Amino acid sequence: MSSAPIVVHRPSRTGGRRVTVHRNGRNEILGTAFSDHDLVVFLESAGVSDLESVLDQPRWVEWRDGPAHDFGAA
Repeated sequence: MSSAPIVVHRPSRTGGRRVTVHRNGRNEILGTAFSDHDLVVFLESAGVSDLESVLDQPRWVEWRDGPAHDFGAA
C-alpha cells in the first residue's frame, strides 16, 4: 500500500490513468485523467491546495507503473 495520499495508477490500454485519493480512512476514485490538467481539476475538487508543489513530490503523489505526467495508452 502506498504512503502517498494521492495515487495516479498505471496507464490504461486505451489511455488515461485512474486517480485515487486516500482520505477518511478509505480510497476514493476521483476519475480518469488524460492529462495533467485533468489531474489538477480532480485534485482541486478534492480540496488539495498548492498543486504545483505536490504533483512531483512522492510523499504526496505516487505515479504507479509508468512515468509521471505520461497519460498515453499502455
